[in-house]
Amino acid sequence: MADNLYNTMYNPDVLSCIANLSNDEVFTPPEVANAMLDMLPQELFSDPDTKFLDPACKSGVFLREIAKRLSKGLEPIFPDLQERTNHIFKHQIYGIAITELTSYLSRRSVYCSKYANGKYSVVDFDTIDGNIRFKNIKHRWQNGRCAFCGASQTGDLGTDERGISLEAHAYEFIHTIKPKEIFDMKFDVIISNPPYQLKVNESGKGLGAVPIYQKFVEQAQKLNPRYISMIIPARWFSGGVGLEDFRKHMLSNKHMKQIVDYIDSKDCFAGVDINGGICYFLIDSNYNGDCEYTNICNGKRSFAIRNLQEYEIFVRRNEALSIIHKVISKNERTLSFEGGCSPQTPYGFLSTYVGFSQKTAESDCELLSSKGWSYVPRNEVQKSKETIDLYKPMISKLSCEHAGNPDKSGMYRVLSRMEVLKPGQICSQSYLTICPQKTEVEAQNVYKYLRTKFVRFLILQTLAGMNLSINNFKFVPWLDFNKVWTDEDLYSKYEISDEEIEFIDSVIRPME
Repeated sequence: MADNLYNTMYNPDVLSCIANLSNDEVFTPPEVANAMLDMLPQELFSDPDTKFLDPACKSGVFLREIAKRLSKGLEPIFPDLQERTNHIFKHQIYGIAITELTSYLSRRSVYCSKYANGKYSVVDFDTIDGNIRFKNIKHRWQNGRCAFCGASQTGDLGTDERGISLEAHAYEFIHTIKPKEIFDMKFDVIISNPPYQLKVNESGKGLGAVPIYQKFVEQAQKLNPRYISMIIPARWFSGGVGLEDFRKHMLSNKHMKQIVDYIDSKDCFAGVDINGGICYFLIDSNYNGDCEYTNICNGKRSFAIRNLQEYEIFVRRNEALSIIHKVISKNERTLSFEGGCSPQTPYGFLSTYVGFSQKTAESDCELLSSKGWSYVPRNEVQKSKETIDLYKPMISKLSCEHAGNPDKSGMYRVLSRMEVLKPGQICSQSYLTICPQKTEVEAQNVYKYLRTKFVRFLILQTLAGMNLSINNFKFVPWLDFNKVWTDEDLYSKYEISDEEIEFIDSVIRPME
């Protein structure tokens, strides 16, 4: 009888459920949650009317740590522990779980029972959820995509029915135009570690995923809380698909009081590689001014009061600003101008394109792709035809460092594969060309210039991931390439101090 009951009841294998959580839904360590809570005015935890919301509960760690602080802060008002606990859990902390599984985990962390009205719950609720809810939300399809999050209508199942792999995508908090109606109350603090990205292409070809964390930030702002604090990937500083408007809004937000930025995500989340690093922030609706910015790399912390709008992207290293200021003061054209760094797919051939193994005509071009060398008819070249017969310094579009993180020494090479393409040679989407030249001597001078520590340092300041593009050359001057430029020449030209040179040397590895 017992065996039959066990087999017929819904009893999912917890390891299978966890395996279905995206690796971009990172569980927050308690020490990180507490570091974020430390940014808030601590008197909030002595106020019996303060209301907190985590709109993307996974383990419930934020609500649990908030409850601990409230329990201590409210002791003078509610000396009786049970009365105090009842007030905190019923009237001050609220959560929206991202999956059914994480609703159980969160309630277990906060209420000591996966059911808020269970016999082991520390508070007597009337409902299973208590104040930590999970609702099975349907996507709203428009032209094959969800109007809220962009998920594909076919998904993994080929239908609009939700399965385990789709469950984590229709997050309740961002699948409504009226988030206030979820709990119908005014929150003082919204704090969370939201899901980071959404898979949009199951085939493995083309764009596989898009960021989704910005939607949680934007939705939280619609609720107009006093404080918003979230931990999210840092790629929004300078890169990321679909993040242009989000970046502009965040950098122009004078209510942004604090940012703590980890260039290597493993310094924040042990063992977790997040392309471009991780950051958490505090938006204070009553604050208006520059941002208290802390950068952490390889265990070293750097603090500065920053104007986030100084550039259209955010330069993460405080120590780099004085160097960039000196370069910009020369008012020189940069390699991000037309004719400098090429756009993506320089000649119109994708990385997967494979040409002919032999020439079909004498005028055919040699094509370098991720598959190696092949030949393509010259009349099939779609872009940059005017550079085919020039000498073309070329770099891989992928930076040398995995996930944009430094090596064990905390240093970067930045550029990986480099060579000079000869006349008649072109490349696929896997590469970028830089300042094509009429003579081989000038092309070699460009090549040597790109290999200097100074240039690679300037590129690094714009890099928030592993992919390079024309935007990463916005600080790199376009010089006279009739001469060879060395680091010593460049340091002299831009009046780089010994201290600044020492910093560059501490960050950029020599190229063999």
